[in-house]
Amino acid sequence: MSFHLETEKDVERLRQAALLLEAENKRLVARVVELTRKLMSAQGKDAEELQLRLQELERQLAQRTGELFGRSSEKRPQREQDEGKQAGPAEPAPGHGPRAQPTLPLLEQVYTLEEPDKQCPKCGGALAEMKGCYEEAEEVDVVERRFVLRRHKRQKYRCGCGGCVETALGPPKLQAGGRYSVDFAVEVAVAKYLDHMPLERQAKTMEREGLVVDSQTLWDQIEALARLLSPAHEALHEALLTREILGGDETRWPLLGSKSQTRWHAWALCAPDAVVYRIQEGRDTEAARNMLKGFRGILMTDGLSTYESVAGKSAGMSLVNCWMHARRKYVECAEAFRQANEALDMIAELYAVEREYKEGPADLERLLALRQQKSRAVIERLRQWACEQRVLPESGLGQAIKYMSNRWTGLTRFLTDPRVPLDNGATERAMRGLAVGRKNHYGSRSRRGTEVAALYYSLMETAKLCGVDPKRYLREAALAALRGEPIPLPNQLEPPGAG
Repeated sequence: MSFHLETEKDVERLRQAALLLEAENKRLVARVVELTRKLMSAQGKDAEELQLRLQELERQLAQRTGELFGRSSEKRPQREQDEGKQAGPAEPAPGHGPRAQPTLPLLEQVYTLEEPDKQCPKCGGALAEMKGCYEEAEEVDVVERRFVLRRHKRQKYRCGCGGCVETALGPPKLQAGGRYSVDFAVEVAVAKYLDHMPLERQAKTMEREGLVVDSQTLWDQIEALARLLSPAHEALHEALLTREILGGDETRWPLLGSKSQTRWHAWALCAPDAVVYRIQEGRDTEAARNMLKGFRGILMTDGLSTYESVAGKSAGMSLVNCWMHARRKYVECAEAFRQANEALDMIAELYAVEREYKEGPADLERLLALRQQKSRAVIERLRQWACEQRVLPESGLGQAIKYMSNRWTGLTRFLTDPRVPLDNGATERAMRGLAVGRKNHYGSRSRRGTEVAALYYSLMETAKLCGVDPKRYLREAALAALRGEPIPLPNQLEPPGAG
């Protein structure tokens, strides 16, 4: 009895079909390898070259098989040498006890017995209240969000002379004659760019809560708020460009409805306490130059040639490279080339040195000494290992070695400059929120939408890095702008209760 994979819903039949397909795939792989061996022998290929090319073919076929039937995780499998290590005493599994909630407001509610119940069930005597004695338990509850129509009544005053009428000031308005408050616009911006909730979904949620509003109105509010906060975005960018070292990265950001929507990218510059984004068309030199604006310092990247082009024309900028990206190349080919695990082990030693440094006090001189004492020897072993490998340049391992060798100077700069981190992980982590937003609302619908998105992601992600609540920051920054005061950056915001 036949069936179609596209429409079959029986899990057991689908599992059996997958097993049959995997077995057939392995048979065809073996046949392709054998035919290739015979063909190359007939062509008189050198024995060593023949072996290398067969290894690469087997790797490609194995990788394809893994994509179809194997693991989706990039984690390395448990190494054989680790299996013989004696396991220590098992740590107890973490419990599921109550988690402390220091930032939640505490509301107390006292429960008392009804009058008929204030009688002893044994002797019938009256029960007396034990002052200050309670049996207590905590419960996390939710107070429903509530939209209100606030009517502002500004009192008028007049003088008995009839020549003067004064009116009390009202609250600051986001837009002249606007119907929505600053707090409302902040709420919408946080929901969209921090919680990644599209405006259409917000409008439906608000309707369930009693507020009838459309997504265009919501957009109008966050666009007006973005115009108000634009100086803060520009100031943040300018402040970052004065740093000694930055991380740079970019990721796809579609401009919906545009013929070149796939060419648009979100660019990021990151420091430990700040990140700024710009969404631009393309990944070319002009886009990189617009982002870097004459930056004079050290820029860590993944090796995109665009950065090299800009750095080559800038006397004040130098590039360093990321060991996380170099490591990733070896992870991708480790199943087909076991010797790639040797490189991975040595790279792991570099990270072990960094962890050792973090266990002690922060001191760049101490970090430099550690790297000179331990990391330099690892780097030399890794360089020697790369020179000894005999693999085809176009093979997976050959490409990994080439990637590392072409960026060797940038990868080893950390040995002599303790300010340089081992990788660009901080910048990649800073891109996660933006990537989740892209997944949920598919990019931007207009060029203005790209500008607004870049602004909010910059300000809110920077607030997070500074330990500041993003909603609080947007509100205080907006109110400062409406008062005509300089807009503070997140790291300039006073902590709650200060002053």
